Amino acid sequence: MTKVAWNAKELTVGQLAERSGVAVSALHFYEAKGLIKSRRTAGNQRRYGRDSLRRVAFIRLAQRIGIPLKTIKDALAELPDQRTPTRDDWARLSAAWRSELDDRILQLQRLRDDLTDCIGCGCLSLDRCPVANPYDRLGDEGPGARRIDTKLCPPELAQVCCSAEPAAVGGQ
Repeated sequence: MTKVAWNAKELTVGQLAERSGVAVSALHFYEAKGLIKSRRTAGNQRRYGRDSLRRVAFIRLAQRIGIPLKTIKDALAELPDQRTPTRDDWARLSAAWRSELDDRILQLQRLRDDLTDCIGCGCLSLDRCPVANPYDRLGDEGPGARRIDTKLCPPELAQVCCSAEPAAVGGQ
């Protein structure tokens, strides 16, 4: 790794990529999406402020926990003058994202626990599907894997729409 002087105020795209662990193409993508910014030298080379390291780290961490880029961009846009997120900013944003993360955790737990069972997708290919989803009754509720997706089967309705218990269908 090429050592960048500790007091360097700007980084080239290669230095930013190397120090942040993010590919140059990803940095170009982030810039095109308005997540980070650079200035151009007289030779048309990109230069990033050193604070871009924190901004990129913030973006990567938020992505890693499943936050969509659009949501990250909206959060960064709330910061005045495109400043770098502080500890307080991260605490506020992560608190706002908590319910979304809780929902994803629940969805992953359902997926982990039910992946080998009927997920309500309508394929009826597993011998368990006719018991858990007789006559593809979950298909009447709409498309998708009804028993796994928490947006389709919210936690408060999990016992009703996501139950693996046989349901009485047509009075049977």
